[in-house]
Amino acid sequence: MSRKAWLDKKPDTNRDWLIIICACILFYMVLGALDSIAAGAGKVLAILSPFAGGVVLAYVLDPFVRWMTKTVLKNNAGLRWAAILCAYAVFLLLLVLLVWLVLPQVAASMVTLFTSLPGYIENVQNLLREIQNSWGIDLQGFVEMLDNYEQLMNNLYTMAVDASPQIVGYLQAVASNVVSVFTAVASSIYMLSGKDKLLRQLRTAVHAALPRGMAEGLLRICRTANENITGFYVGKVMDSAVVGVVLFIVMSILGIDFAPVIAVLMGVCNIIPIFGPFIGAVPSVIILLFVNPLQALEFVILVVVVQQVDSNVIAPKILGRSMGISAFWVLFAVLLGANLFGVVGMVMGVPVFATLYGLAGEAVRWLLDRRGIDEDGVRIVRPESAAEAAVHIRGDEDAPAPDQPAGPVDRP
Repeated sequence: MSRKAWLDKKPDTNRDWLIIICACILFYMVLGALDSIAAGAGKVLAILSPFAGGVVLAYVLDPFVRWMTKTVLKNNAGLRWAAILCAYAVFLLLLVLLVWLVLPQVAASMVTLFTSLPGYIENVQNLLREIQNSWGIDLQGFVEMLDNYEQLMNNLYTMAVDASPQIVGYLQAVASNVVSVFTAVASSIYMLSGKDKLLRQLRTAVHAALPRGMAEGLLRICRTANENITGFYVGKVMDSAVVGVVLFIVMSILGIDFAPVIAVLMGVCNIIPIFGPFIGAVPSVIILLFVNPLQALEFVILVVVVQQVDSNVIAPKILGRSMGISAFWVLFAVLLGANLFGVVGMVMGVPVFATLYGLAGEAVRWLLDRRGIDEDGVRIVRPESAAEAAVHIRGDEDAPAPDQPAGPVDRP
């Protein structure tokens, strides 16, 4: 019989009891020093933050590097530097295009929005008066509230002035962190160029620090999480870009105002599962209501159609495989991530939860197998040998051994 695992072994020696007592004391000391540990971890993370930026940048560019190395360079390891160079060139080109094409139009749309706000408010007031006269609904309070748009604009101006020191300080901090940006870019280049060596070193360290079973389990968890996160968000970013471009083209054809601003907002918010389209659509509808209520209605219909096409055609083609969790658990993951980590939690919740969900399923199956029952709680009969299996199946106590041919048995 195999030895019991150490978790199943009862403490029966002084050494066992001493280990348990020391572990309890250590656990109590750790609980008492959680604040100091958290403060120290924060300092360490602040020091390592440039490298964290490098990890994120390398993580984002790695799929393109792998694709180009495999398809264009035919897995030529000596030309991997060319794939890395092309990846950074494409990334820089996209960034320049975003700044050159999108931001000026977004800025112009925002200027037009604020300069034309009095006329938009007057349009809304006229619409409210028509509804009040036609349907007898008392909307005078809303009309009077909109009369104070000057006070509203003053409040917005005051908020912008109050926030300007923080904005300037943030820009100064960004400008002063040139070294951190350089460190992030340099570290990302090293990670991409020495990816295989770095991963091999990490695997070696894990195997050296942990028992074989635990090391293999941890590495398998890391591989699963990497596949979930990469597969989901690379596809999600592509899907969001397609949605934004489609919305911009159709809105421009229909003549809906502020198409660049709304398309960018909808594309960015679409990265968030489930709630993203609603988060982007609500402020967009509010803006269009001030401009022209008919355009707001056209936009709502357009968003519904595009989201249906995206959910049933575009997203399945781009994302490919599913996360392996139902829509209920996707909703649960988004809500849980939002409550724990805000917007970042909403963005990262689904792939992280999918990984944990898969691990929980494996743990449940392991526990069921350990107890010898199936998913319905029915005990599983596992004969210890092939001879006993033959006895169990045939009901023949004289069943032949596995190395003997089947046939009649001569009795003495």
